[in-house]
Amino acid sequence: MNIQLRREQILHTENEFSVVLADTPELVDAACRLRYQVYCVERGFEPGSNGIETDEFDSRARHVLLIHRESRDVIGTVRVVPPRSSSLDAALPMQRVCAPGVLNHLPRWTTGEVSRFAVSKQRRMSLGATALVRLSLIQGIVRVSAELGLTHWCAVMEPFLLRLLQMNAIYFSPLGPLVEYHGMRQPSCANIQSVLDRMQRDQWDVWNHITLGGKLWYDRIDIEQVEVDARLAA
Repeated sequence: MNIQLRREQILHTENEFSVVLADTPELVDAACRLRYQVYCVERGFEPGSNGIETDEFDSRARHVLLIHRESRDVIGTVRVVPPRSSSLDAALPMQRVCAPGVLNHLPRWTTGEVSRFAVSKQRRMSLGATALVRLSLIQGIVRVSAELGLTHWCAVMEPFLLRLLQMNAIYFSPLGPLVEYHGMRQPSCANIQSVLDRMQRDQWDVWNHITLGGKLWYDRIDIEQVEVDARLAA
């Protein structure tokens, strides 16, 4: 994409949409209702119930919403599931579908899973810059990750989505072979700092949008101390 055109589309997206962290039950409910539309109605991936798609991980997850400023419609959502120190069993959703030990080489206390990435089909059809909607949700992921003190992301993603992310200099590394989960999916991981550093070098305008010029993420975390604090809290 032409850099100038991408910058214009980023500015348009910032003016048209708000990235909101779901800090009330009503906002979490809105996220789960959009997930029902996408994952249950449009794709038939999950059963859902009473217009809601939810699971046991939602109670400790941090949810991000993308809201159309004028209509106040929720058009996108994603969640970050933080690590759980009290149990090694299915501490993160992907451990239910991946081989045992797939996350063993990642720092247990500072790795969170990105999941339930959903964008309204109706809005996708009417919005030309669909990729930028996705990038706005990643802005929310970065903000949540900074607040949680995370250093790494893990996810189970469609290979197509991984390729789309790479087009905006967002690179995940594979964690073993593809797995069957509503189709073939790639278990993946990423060092957050490395992702953002590469993005800043390769696509500064995208980095500027996702990090708000660096305000959402900077070297303020002593990683060893984070892990010590997490163990003490456990």
